[in-house]
Amino acid sequence: MSELHPFIAGLPKAELHVHHVGSASPRIVAELAARHPDSPVPTDPEAVADYFTFTGFAHFVQVYLSVVDLIRNAEDVRLLTYEVARDMARQNIRYAELTVTPYSSTRRGIPDLAFVEAIEDARRAAEAEFGVILRWCFDIPGEAGLESAEETARIATELRPDGLVSFGLGGPEVGVPRPQFKPYFDRAIAAGLHSVPHAGETTGPQTVWDALTHLRAERIGHGTSSVQDPRLLAHLAEHRIPLEICPTSNIATRAVRTLDEHPLKEMVAAGVLVTINSDDPPMFGTDLNTEYAVAARLLGLDRAGVANLAKNAVEASFLDRSGKALLSAEIDAYTASWTG
Repeated sequence: MSELHPFIAGLPKAELHVHHVGSASPRIVAELAARHPDSPVPTDPEAVADYFTFTGFAHFVQVYLSVVDLIRNAEDVRLLTYEVARDMARQNIRYAELTVTPYSSTRRGIPDLAFVEAIEDARRAAEAEFGVILRWCFDIPGEAGLESAEETARIATELRPDGLVSFGLGGPEVGVPRPQFKPYFDRAIAAGLHSVPHAGETTGPQTVWDALTHLRAERIGHGTSSVQDPRLLAHLAEHRIPLEICPTSNIATRAVRTLDEHPLKEMVAAGVLVTINSDDPPMFGTDLNTEYAVAARLLGLDRAGVANLAKNAVEASFLDRSGKALLSAEIDAYTASWTG
């Protein structure tokens, strides 16, 4: 596997399932914690790395929300977004659809317009300075209930920043049924946004069916339990509905017991379009390059196979046709010219 790492590092990539706050490096988290000393989050980067050790999904959510609480003003939002893009550029990520949760910031007192202007300013700067194209998925934090759904739908449809392409649903799945969010997804879809909810990560395949049926999902975040239902796998494959797979995340949150038991191989064998993503990379001690190496091992891929995996993400993205063609061509050119 080690011989693939240099190839993966230089490979032009797209990422479709990665969270805004969850992408903050320990350095940035520690800097924000120092600004806000009433937080339980450590102010030392090494201590932050230890802080990101989870006993399960519920503990992960608790830690995640403590980091969210560090984002208290528009300057924090802008700094975080810009620095995340810098880290992406170092991995040769050319395009990313970053999952952003406006409600987490607006309910802490950041005005909605200031929040949107901060991420948009960072997006434009990142593209100009790092060559990384950022797009947004505004997602509902499911644990916060329908109030958060209303607020997220309102900001998405009324303020509608230029970078916004999709509408999502995250947070815990247990006790948070998908169908209740249908009216908010209907509004977002009517406004021209794509539907990309999380489903089937910590619950069974019925949650995925609910996301498809009630939320009209065009991609599924995680969907690891889909393999428990052969009819669902066949449906995903037939309708070319991509799964956003995040292997290390699934282990860290105990959604899957071990990497060797990860259902990625079964999904691919069933003909499902899978994309590889990092979810909340610093929190899980990973990055997108590492996730590609994990996927290559699980699937037994060579360089051509890894390149095809990268092209899956381009195909499943919400880039326009010309953007997809350009990034796919860049992947092909890189692979053809690779000399090691």
